[in-house]
Amino acid sequence: MKYDCLIVDDEVMLSKNTCEYFNMFGVKTFWVADKKSCLDFFRENEADLILLDINLSDTSGFDLCRHLRKTSNIPILFISARTSDDDMVLALNIGGDDYIKKPYSLTVLLAKVKAVLKRYQNLETDTETFTNGDLHISFADKCVLVGGNKIELKTMEFKLLSYLVKNKNRVVPKEALFRNVWEDSIVEDNTLNVHVRRLREKIEKNPNEPLYIKTVRGTGYIFEAKS
Repeated sequence: MKYDCLIVDDEVMLSKNTCEYFNMFGVKTFWVADKKSCLDFFRENEADLILLDINLSDTSGFDLCRHLRKTSNIPILFISARTSDDDMVLALNIGGDDYIKKPYSLTVLLAKVKAVLKRYQNLETDTETFTNGDLHISFADKCVLVGGNKIELKTMEFKLLSYLVKNKNRVVPKEALFRNVWEDSIVEDNTLNVHVRRLREKIEKNPNEPLYIKTVRGTGYIFEAKS
């Protein structure tokens, strides 16, 4: 069976309420409480997005995320009462697409989930390609090559790279990236910074001295295309 959202969280009442609320507003949602149930779910079903708690009864959400990222690029939004920056950065570094702090507003969480689903289900279908130096991007195939080698990008990484490239040689303010890539004006700077760092690690020869994605201090980023 196909679902829009899978919630993986062992807080029973919160998860059930969230699941019922999402279903009431047309986001087909299923809930499981632990890693084993999550993996069992995916043997028989599909989902377009996961809401994943960090503290699970049989493992940590971090470990489950690492496991899922071996085979899937499905968007993963961490939901947790843990509020330290270290937890947030770790969640994004291991493959999470966002980090939402508990307690959350069901209305706001639903809006975030709908925005991610819209991006995931309606990715651009441009037939353009872009080549600069040893970097080649096929927007239609969602394919990135560096020096002829295919680079695996997550959904949000590709969307961020695509937006920067399509605005090449122009400074893109952070607010514009939040609005047009995440379609969410309240995304935190840490989320953007981690995604930019991961992109640099994948496409730059020296991520510490990037040739393509450069920081414009206090403003945002610019993708410098070489002639």
